[in-house]
Amino acid sequence: MTRIVLLLLVLAGCQAKPTTSSVTFVPDLEGILVLPHDKRIDFGRSPMGVVPILDREMGMRKVRSLSGCPADITARYQWGDLVLSFTPERFVGWRKGARSQGLTCAS
Repeated sequence: MTRIVLLLLVLAGCQAKPTTSSVTFVPDLEGILVLPHDKRIDFGRSPMGVVPILDREMGMRKVRSLSGCPADITARYQWGDLVLSFTPERFVGWRKGARSQGLTCAS
C-alpha cells in the first residue's frame, strides 16, 4: 500500500505545468515579430525553426484541417487564435482573427 501511495505522489509531480511566457508573437507583413526580444520569424523559415519555438512558448499546437487550402500548403497549426500555414519546407502564411498575411487557407 505504501508503494502505491509513493508511486501516485511521484506521478502527480510529473504532470505538465501550464506554460506562461513573457514572449509575445506579433504577426506582421513579413511574418512574426517576437517581443520583447526584437527577433523575427519571417516567411520562408523552415517549419523546424518555427513550430518548436511556438510550442515551447505557447503550448502544444493544434493541427488544423487543410480544407480550403491552396495545394502548396501541407500543414496548418494553431496556437490560441494564431494559425500558421506551411509548405513542406517553408513557413508561408498566418491568420489571426480577421487578419492574415502570406499564403493562407479560406477557412
